[in-house]
Amino acid sequence: MASDNHHDLEWNAKRVRDTFLQYFKQNGHKFVASSPVVPHSDPTLLFTNAGMNQFKSIFLGTVDPNSDFAHLKSAVNSQKCIRAGGKHNDLDDVGKDSYHHVTNFDRPFFEMLGNWSFGDYFKEDAIRYSWELLTKIYGLDPQRLYVTYFEGNNDGGLEPDLEAKDLWRAVGVPEDHILPGNMKDNFWEMGDQGPCGPCSEIHYDRIGGRNAAHLVNQDDPNVLEIWNNVFIQYNRESDRSLRPLPNKHVDTGMGFERLVSVLQDKSSNYDTDVFTPIFQTIRDVTGAREYRGYFGIDDSDGIDTAYRVIADHVRTLMFAISDGAVPNNDGRGYVIRRVLRRGARYARKYFGVEIGNFFSKIVPTVVDQLGDMFPELRNKQLDVMEILDEEEISFAKTLDRGERQFEHYAQQAKIKGNDKLHGADVWRLYDTFGFPVDLTRIMAEERGLLIDDNEFEDARLRAKEASKGQKKTAAETVKLDVHDLGKLETMNAVPKTDDSAKFGKGNINAQVKAIYQGKMFHSSTEDVPDGEQLGIILDLTNFYAEQGGQENDTGRIVIDGQAELEVGDVQLYAGYVLHTGFMKYGSFSVGDSVICEYDELRRWPIRNNHTGTHILNFALRTVLGDSVEQKGSLVAAEKLRFDFSHKSAISDKDLARIEEISTEYIRQNCAVYSQELPLATAREISGVRAVFGETYPDPVRVVSVGVELSEILQNVKDPRWKEVSIEFCGGTHVQKTGDIKDLIILEEGGIAKGIRRIIAVTGEEAHEVQRLAAEFQKRLDRLEAMPLAPEKEKEAKQIQAELNQLSISAVQKSSFRERFARINKEVIDGQKAQQKHESKVALETITNYFQVPEHQDRPWLVTRLPISANSKAISECLNYVKSKLPEKSVYILAASSEQGRVAHGCYVSKTSSEQGASASEWAAIVSGAVGGKAGGKGLTSVGNGVNPDKVDEAVNLASEYLARFKL
Repeated sequence: MASDNHHDLEWNAKRVRDTFLQYFKQNGHKFVASSPVVPHSDPTLLFTNAGMNQFKSIFLGTVDPNSDFAHLKSAVNSQKCIRAGGKHNDLDDVGKDSYHHVTNFDRPFFEMLGNWSFGDYFKEDAIRYSWELLTKIYGLDPQRLYVTYFEGNNDGGLEPDLEAKDLWRAVGVPEDHILPGNMKDNFWEMGDQGPCGPCSEIHYDRIGGRNAAHLVNQDDPNVLEIWNNVFIQYNRESDRSLRPLPNKHVDTGMGFERLVSVLQDKSSNYDTDVFTPIFQTIRDVTGAREYRGYFGIDDSDGIDTAYRVIADHVRTLMFAISDGAVPNNDGRGYVIRRVLRRGARYARKYFGVEIGNFFSKIVPTVVDQLGDMFPELRNKQLDVMEILDEEEISFAKTLDRGERQFEHYAQQAKIKGNDKLHGADVWRLYDTFGFPVDLTRIMAEERGLLIDDNEFEDARLRAKEASKGQKKTAAETVKLDVHDLGKLETMNAVPKTDDSAKFGKGNINAQVKAIYQGKMFHSSTEDVPDGEQLGIILDLTNFYAEQGGQENDTGRIVIDGQAELEVGDVQLYAGYVLHTGFMKYGSFSVGDSVICEYDELRRWPIRNNHTGTHILNFALRTVLGDSVEQKGSLVAAEKLRFDFSHKSAISDKDLARIEEISTEYIRQNCAVYSQELPLATAREISGVRAVFGETYPDPVRVVSVGVELSEILQNVKDPRWKEVSIEFCGGTHVQKTGDIKDLIILEEGGIAKGIRRIIAVTGEEAHEVQRLAAEFQKRLDRLEAMPLAPEKEKEAKQIQAELNQLSISAVQKSSFRERFARINKEVIDGQKAQQKHESKVALETITNYFQVPEHQDRPWLVTRLPISANSKAISECLNYVKSKLPEKSVYILAASSEQGRVAHGCYVSKTSSEQGASASEWAAIVSGAVGGKAGGKGLTSVGNGVNPDKVDEAVNLASEYLARFKL
């Protein structure tokens, strides 16, 4: 339990962070904002897991010379980090002990305070800063602090870091508090190759009044590492040797949450004001008892562990989602999904809350705590809350059923005397109910069971192989033809499908009415060959069948623990909804009761895009006039496509206005209403939109964005309805337009005479293209600021190629093209000016040489020109010599290390030729030195080489060649 003293008020969490940042800023460090926890530009990382990640290019020497980082000498920041998944995976231990949100600093999410030197200061200043800040500014007792230094490694040929030891002694650390450390604890390496160096840790003894040197790095919870200073002074070569770096760097990291616990004299990070406000909110939301700070067996009811898990998890989720990580089944997206589902299960089991909007109720508290330091939390708060709710709702569909199935599997294991859950059962819980393996492991531990990981992996691989075979045949979707429909009409036990539940949320129970495969109806799926695609007709369904331009739902139809059909296609045939897919396990028979579960996370963006299509249609009519008629559409999960009548291309100005009106409509967060109306009445509504030539049912479903249909029906001819999006539509839609977030038009073009097509994205896809556009704009900023040089020319070519392929707002892309054209013109104009200048310099070099009295009678010249590798200048000079100085023989070379090129060429006078000199032979000798090829005819030869560092050698060889002839 935590003690109460003056430290609580003196060092609140915000003051601890502010003091660190201010101290280093006062000592000449530049504050650098935290990079996102989602490292969009570093594919080697799932998440940003250390403060140094964003500075990696500086350490590796690959930093863009035109970026701010290229001129950065020293920096300070508080980096948000996540260690969950991948090499640094601390998720499994969350909440289990008092001082880590798992094993090291504060995980899975934690803040890392850090200061850096990039070739500026080194060990002496780094050690002085650390000691002064901890003992003088924060006021920690020096007798409780212990430091380590690298003890050396004979096998690696590394000497002890006695310099660091002496420096610690010099700042006042007692001799018996300075301890040697091994390669594992005190030598840092970025990877198998690259920058590395010794490090020096600072440890703190929570107890005090003793010598705790023997407890350092022994996993004692009361003697903990609080700061690490890494001295990057070597480069690890490919042969494992170490080469000293020309510029030495300092990289330090201090766990913020742990430092707060030390300064507040708390035995646990969780007893500090980093977590207590979150715990209070959890208590307010759930009505649970207060947090008591118990761990392990002392936490007999598991409530305190649940507090810690949920507080840690909500922080992780908020930072990851606000920085662009979207929960899904792949990579970092799956890590985020795992975190949420583990947390949701803890909340339900230990706090008894209903899953659906639990985490979002805690979000405002975290924003209040951290929104000033990390403003993206405040900017993205509503988006984060919405995504959390959607994920919870999706998991809530299967949580109850999955827990029941787990209990069945656990009971079977106990009956059989097994101490492990079978791997196939663990896979079933994952694949059918969405239970992450680590969640099942926790549940198994609660029942005294283990998991057989090898069996699980075997089950996963078998499912993967089976899926490969299914994908090969999935293109040949099972379909009903007119004969099949005729047969269905005679089957009295198979009614037409009631699909009214497709507009609702959640799973439904239904009954299998027909099983179809191979042009035959079967009584059981056991009659269908293994691995073959089949179709199922139910009495009821909540799956949306493809129609009206909207893609079909996917999902699963299951009997829990007994059978599952993975649904990949849903089609409507004369009132019968056919669910097509593959049996994953078990079998269905006609008459079976099943659960229908569509994929909510696929339907969610489809809903966004469908309502977005209506809003886009409205905006088109507003800007282009009532002559615009819909000619077709596609509503998919990843995009929307809208075809419409219009005689000419839409100008950028009009396209921008269309996007603006759409965005305004979305931001108004209008409610979306739908109702079936008599067709004749619906057609009378002022401004109603429908597809010309389409046959609509009677009654027809009408969707209105922003105005209730009951109000519209009071006066269907009211001209005000022209200012509202009202359409005939049988698709699924959002409840409020704010759910769509944004609508970005990616493309606009013609597909036929008088028919135009727009492709657009909404929601998270829109946010992603906005992020790409922002990154590209920064690249244009950097390009424009670059001085004219080969690097700028190279970057301009690269940007031009990427701009053509860039998937961003069409309006913004057009703006980027205009801006790039201006920049590129400056580059080309600069190239021309430089070309002209270099040609002049080159020619003057030659003419000036022969104008010097002592050179006038010399028959030849071999020289390196003071210009870049300019082939055109070389050719112009040779033409000049040939016409104006035909009696002279010349060999001229120009090289550029930046370009990695050499331009060279020669002219042989008739006199030299008559003496046996050959232009091609002369050029071949030079090419032998500078590489590349040379060619020409008669008295002239030119070439291009690739070894600028060999030019001086080539000059000597060329001179020696011509000196052989008596000229």
